[in-house]
Amino acid sequence: MDGLKSKATQAERLYLILAALFIASLVAGNLIFQKFFYWDFFGLHTFEISVGILPYPVTFLITDIISEIYGKKKANQVVVSGLFATIFVLGIISISNAVPATNWSPVNDATFNSVFGLTGVAVTASMVAYLLAQLVDIRIYHFWKALTKGKHLWLRNNASTMTSQLVDTASVLLLLCAFGAIDWNLFWPLLGSGFLFKVLVAAIDTPFLYLFVGIIKKYFGLGINEEI
Repeated sequence: MDGLKSKATQAERLYLILAALFIASLVAGNLIFQKFFYWDFFGLHTFEISVGILPYPVTFLITDIISEIYGKKKANQVVVSGLFATIFVLGIISISNAVPATNWSPVNDATFNSVFGLTGVAVTASMVAYLLAQLVDIRIYHFWKALTKGKHLWLRNNASTMTSQLVDTASVLLLLCAFGAIDWNLFWPLLGSGFLFKVLVAAIDTPFLYLFVGIIKKYFGLGINEEI
């Protein structure tokens, strides 16, 4: 009995750690989005994308892990928690941007506003895209999980992540362009680079998903298609 209680406690702690990493990645992506970088992918393609995209694939990896181990309900709970965390951070930034800086402040109002001034636009766009993408991701993941009876983890991981990433990238760029944060002539180049980057990341994270899911399932004694 004590052993079962211990496993349940450890499962709950692991869930909280995964949820914390999910929320941290989501909030970080919304805060750093204004810096753009380029990456030459072995001379085949040069990506021009926001640094906000770097932590974002982590959120989909984590929701896939939670979906696989804890089920659809727990995955949806994390998504809702991330939404509330994002709204809370937006409120803090809005208040911080509104109060005047002292004349000796290392960061003056203009500097603060140039870094965080568009955060409200970004977060609004991101929240809409985030909700659409995560809901699509979770539903497609569990659709393929049910269809394959818990087999072919690589299929549901890539099918759900790639589809949801297209929804996310297109939605957030449409809203940012509509709000005037990004010029419309950059929409298609950023959509192509952003989606292709996310597809590559989704393919790369598949071995890590197998590794993490395999370790967790073995530790908790879970069989195929079995959840905590």
